[in-house]
Amino acid sequence: MDDLERSLREPELAARGLRLTQPRMRIIEIFRESPLRHLSAEDVHRRILELGLDIGLPTVYRVLGQFEQAQILVRSQLEGTRAIYELNQGEHHDHMVCVRCGRVEEFSDAQIERRQELVARQRGFELTHHRLALFGLCADCTTAERDDEPRAPGAH
Repeated sequence: MDDLERSLREPELAARGLRLTQPRMRIIEIFRESPLRHLSAEDVHRRILELGLDIGLPTVYRVLGQFEQAQILVRSQLEGTRAIYELNQGEHHDHMVCVRCGRVEEFSDAQIERRQELVARQRGFELTHHRLALFGLCADCTTAERDDEPRAPGAH
């Protein structure tokens, strides 16, 4: 049983000030079963509707906020995008965001982490946490953009 599973048992939820309710369990199941690691409130609600469940969007927002406060989910507000949530697995990572399709990819790089610490220290900062998001085109969108580019006559 991992930390997340332990945190979702009734006594642990109660210790975090949350009761084990049907909407809470369903929303966690959606995160666990999703092929996508990052979901917006709208993504969660769309899946709820697909499953034929009677859980409204306001309830989804409320539960996501409660899970964020309880550190079950991590919320990221990536520039120019809606908030996304992911299961908190306790490991730090950063994000790359495709500005065309919205795809979010995680990455970890020890050299980048060391460099950020160094830059902060050099400027007299003691880091408590950070978020790094890189924005650009994913491989699929880069290929599609190249394919859409007008070509000079006679070019192959």
